[in-house]
Amino acid sequence: MYVVTGGAGFIGSNIVAALEKRGDAKIAVIDRLRDQDKWKNLAKRELCDIVHPDDTLDFLEDNSTNIKAIFHMGAISATTEKNVDLIIENNFQLSLDLWKWCTAHQTRFIYASSAATYGDGENGFDDDNALDALAKLKPLNPYGWSKHLFDRRVARMTSGGDAHPPQWAGLKFFNVYGPNEYHKGAMRSVVNKLYPDAVAGVEAKLFKSHHPDYSDGGQMRDFIYIDDCVDVMMWLLDNEIVSGIFNVGTGKSRSFRDLTVAVFEALNKKPKIKFIPTPMDIRDKYQYFTQANTLNLRKAGYKKEFTELEDGIRSYVNDFLGSNDPYR
Repeated sequence: MYVVTGGAGFIGSNIVAALEKRGDAKIAVIDRLRDQDKWKNLAKRELCDIVHPDDTLDFLEDNSTNIKAIFHMGAISATTEKNVDLIIENNFQLSLDLWKWCTAHQTRFIYASSAATYGDGENGFDDDNALDALAKLKPLNPYGWSKHLFDRRVARMTSGGDAHPPQWAGLKFFNVYGPNEYHKGAMRSVVNKLYPDAVAGVEAKLFKSHHPDYSDGGQMRDFIYIDDCVDVMMWLLDNEIVSGIFNVGTGKSRSFRDLTVAVFEALNKKPKIKFIPTPMDIRDKYQYFTQANTLNLRKAGYKKEFTELEDGIRSYVNDFLGSNDPYR
């Protein structure tokens, strides 16, 4: 059995689809489905169980001899969430509990970290696992800090000779876009947010720049297609000797203007863009540039090329957003 926490979410449900395609084990999802359309992310999947998060440890104990690996994607992922106690409970304490369980039962553990751990990028985007390198990072919000807190704890435990899972990997996802993100509201990718305007042929809205080094729409991100993220995780399953904290981005930064043009062009429409002020509540925490250093992942043996932005957007727009059924 594979267990995917947050398995009904964006990245989690795409992992579930990939694991089903492998066909080498049953799949259990741990998640809250609530009262909206999140369940549709799993509607095509064959699952052996769907478990409420409050029952996580009991479920793991009941199936302790059957679990091949845990993919821990469950978290409060909203960068605007202000209840820090809730964030720590979900993003740090649960992660630590799962780490301890996987250590005790010698189960492989792959978890979601985030590029938000890098803050404004003043210390670069190198996935250096060294304790002193991690200590220099300054996340800009409680979400990023919670992910960073767990990365630092993992680095401390693994460098100090503590017992640990037989394989462990923390993945610092950069700006992920693709199918099954529809439930995420304000946390959806910019591709998803722009799509309705592009279809209607009206002006897409991008934030103005409030930084002298960047033009309006020139703010840069490392945008990565969800399929690439999943490919990295399936590669980790096939290479159980690989452990560490790794960036998962393309290694190439592109502008929001580039992204917007790609959405319109995927629809064979002329780009229309309107620039609006960045909201004051996020302006001082806004990242103007991110770009993953992928050298460590390449050194570990990952060889597959990452999807070009235009190709990923064309696939997302034509195969999902523009289809009768946008779900994977």
